Amino acid sequence: KGAVTIATNMAGRGTDIVLGGNPEAMAWAQLQEKYETRLDVPPSEWDELVGQIEQREQMKAEGREVAEIGGLHIIGSERHEARRIDLQLRGRCGRQGDPGSSRFFLSLEDDLMRIFAGEWVRNILTRLGMEEGDAIESKMVSRRIEGAQKKVEERNFEIRKSLLEYDEVMDEQRKRVYGYRQAILDGIDCKSLIMDMIDEQTEHYLGEFLDRDYGTESFAGWAGKILSVELDPKDFRRMDFESAETYAKDRAERIAEGQVYDAIEENLPEDADTKDWNWEALAKMANSRWRLSLRDRDLKKVGRDGVAELLIEKATAAVRDTDLSQGERFLDPDFGALTACAWVAHKFGIQLDLDEVRSLELQPFTAMVDEKAREVYAQKEAEYPVMAGLYHFTMRDAGGHKRYNREALVDWARDRFEVELSLEDLKNKQRDEIRELLVDKSREHAGRLDAAMAKIEEHLDDMVAEADTPGEAIKAATGSGRLRTLSEWIKTELDDDFPPEEMARLTPEQLRRHLTAIVEEKYRPEMRKMERALVLQLLDTAWKDHLLAMDHLKSSIGLRGYAQVDPKVEYKREGMRTFENMWVSVGERVTDLVFRMEQLDESFVGSTWTESEAIHEDAASAGEIAEQQQAAIDGTQVDRKPEPIRNREERVGRNSPCPCGSGKKYKNCCMRKSGGVVA
Repeated sequence: KGAVTIATNMAGRGTDIVLGGNPEAMAWAQLQEKYETRLDVPPSEWDELVGQIEQREQMKAEGREVAEIGGLHIIGSERHEARRIDLQLRGRCGRQGDPGSSRFFLSLEDDLMRIFAGEWVRNILTRLGMEEGDAIESKMVSRRIEGAQKKVEERNFEIRKSLLEYDEVMDEQRKRVYGYRQAILDGIDCKSLIMDMIDEQTEHYLGEFLDRDYGTESFAGWAGKILSVELDPKDFRRMDFESAETYAKDRAERIAEGQVYDAIEENLPEDADTKDWNWEALAKMANSRWRLSLRDRDLKKVGRDGVAELLIEKATAAVRDTDLSQGERFLDPDFGALTACAWVAHKFGIQLDLDEVRSLELQPFTAMVDEKAREVYAQKEAEYPVMAGLYHFTMRDAGGHKRYNREALVDWARDRFEVELSLEDLKNKQRDEIRELLVDKSREHAGRLDAAMAKIEEHLDDMVAEADTPGEAIKAATGSGRLRTLSEWIKTELDDDFPPEEMARLTPEQLRRHLTAIVEEKYRPEMRKMERALVLQLLDTAWKDHLLAMDHLKSSIGLRGYAQVDPKVEYKREGMRTFENMWVSVGERVTDLVFRMEQLDESFVGSTWTESEAIHEDAASAGEIAEQQQAAIDGTQVDRKPEPIRNREERVGRNSPCPCGSGKKYKNCCMRKSGGVVA
């Protein structure tokens, strides 16, 4: 009773003002040092303490007394811009039916009144004869304030709505990128992801190159750029080069006449003063479009009446003299197949014979390229661990020349590829010969991967066949002992411990993924790490660049409104186009580096190198670690304050004679020799 509480904001949830006092809050203030949470307090102890505090402080009686005299009264010093906050604040005074009251005091200088109702209210009150300091109590003013609050709420709602619409674009993109990235972190087979990238790229590019209009589209685009005219590819179908060249030049000549008149009308308008004519811009247009060398004074000599004839004559002559012979290859019937073969050679390093693929349709051509790309990928799988091992065991001799640590290399290769290999096998062999030998061993070892995967698939198929539904396969395999048999086979063949109890907690798909990871860790650990690290690194880099590009797009997309288009629609369209380009670029960059792994950074390759046998030193015990930390602390603590470093010798001035007796100034003699700074 009689208490006054001053607060900046009491409208939030959790503000509970109980008339007479809150015994539960006071009880928890005493018990919070004894218990972590209120739920940990025994009910008997809690009820006893609450009752004691309530009796001691006479809270119920005082609460009734406060209620009788009017309850809690709230005084607000201003109105919030949101009506919801004002209503919450008023609600503090009527907790659970308690009596109470509230009153708000405003000033015409408050932000809400000044922005939305200041001048209007001020004029009305002046007419009514109100003076400064008088209390204003008027329903008209209250309605005006509520109207101002409503305007603010509507504005804030529109802002949030607009931000949400813009964020919807990024939200879909985030879900796709983070879902893809999380799948990689969860252990999805990155090799299958890269194979999908290869299939998508071969299907896209070969479909583009082998399209029947690819040659004519290429010629129309190239010739149109040379002749500064837009050409329709359909017009060049079934044309030889001579006919196509003649048609392109004739069309360029016809269009040039209209372009000349448009340029004259734009730069030399008849209704404008001759001083405002832009002869220089007209000359630049003609020079850039038809590769002429005209000057503005050349055009002024013939005047506006004769400039059209001059420009048309020059443009026509330039079009006729244009050499389009380099575009003949675009109209070659084999141009699409040649381009496809060149792309395959550049992308995968596969040389295709044109005579063998000339007659192939798109689907068999794509299937053949996919098959050959997988063969090259298998070769890269055999080469990569050898490359990583050679990088790791390369050292420099006393002369600075690189050489292999052959003993360590032999020990690693023997354990890594599970082959019989001795130092004699590498004796008298050059670097390339050593590499070829190890690649052969790696290829033989990788060949066992397919057999192991087939065995795992056999086990999984048997589990699914025994169960009524795939979801019950693991449970049925646990009862029949198949999980234990599979665990023993993994222990024997793959040297990995995967207890049947852990298998039983997984779904069939999770078990398949886990077993695939075990097999790959056994037969291709370096390649698996490289695939995972490469995809993640390129995806993260591309995503960060895309986020920056989207920020720039969002800040400038509003200018599209001047073109009478909706900026939000344009943002969605441009954002999705940019995102798809980013996604395509990630796939292309990944496949480029996988098939050119020789270009990978040596430190990156070294980070994926896997030791055949890890050797770990004994870890220090907790007591030893504590002793080492205490010794380090003791070594940094001294009983006395450290002495400052003082120069007790006589100081020599910069311009004083040098003490060495040379006769020079100190700054030009010993000071310079000792590395001192000479201004």
